[in-house]
Amino acid sequence: MLAAAVLLLLSFAAEKRKGRALQAETVDSGIAEAEGDIDWFGAPEIDVELLTVNPYSRPGIALKAVKGIVVHYTANPGSSAMANRNYFENLKESQDRKVSSHFVVGLDGEIIQCIPTKEIAYASNDRNTDTLSIECCHPDETGEFTEDTYDSLVQLTAWLCKRFSLDRDDVIRHFDVTGKNCPRYFVEHEDAWEQFKEDVQTRKKEIISAENGKKS
Repeated sequence: MLAAAVLLLLSFAAEKRKGRALQAETVDSGIAEAEGDIDWFGAPEIDVELLTVNPYSRPGIALKAVKGIVVHYTANPGSSAMANRNYFENLKESQDRKVSSHFVVGLDGEIIQCIPTKEIAYASNDRNTDTLSIECCHPDETGEFTEDTYDSLVQLTAWLCKRFSLDRDDVIRHFDVTGKNCPRYFVEHEDAWEQFKEDVQTRKKEIISAENGKKS
């Protein structure tokens, strides 16, 4: 019964995600994937709010490949996913710096996609060219994510790992690229980081198992 329930939930989520994403990764991007090229099974619900192509947050440069996923935190306690997305968008006007992320996960677990997964984001320094980035909102200075943020991050990361044939060791922190204390809670609590990667691996296996069950 549990396996059947998981299969039904993941199948429903995939159909809902696909229905909401007819514009996803095809809007304003000549190199983006066609809708039919994406396997949505196991994907969380994603609000696609792509940035305008500009030199400061969405340069429109193609990724060489997707070889990893980099987890970040916003370092802006209490800010929302949309506020962070809009900050990236407004950089085309302010020209203050070059920064962005493929996805932002909010305090209530909402997920906003800012950049197609075939383009680079300005997030992970010398790994910008071969990784996807996920920024996560957090309620306070500790950097610890809410339960809703954590659950959405696990689901999103697990789905991306399945989609791009990545394993737990391909999921890294910004800290692992530059030594920056980001995402703070996962840097200062190594046990929490290891548990997160284990949760991602478990969720990925559940998605694959449920998808195989749907096909059989």
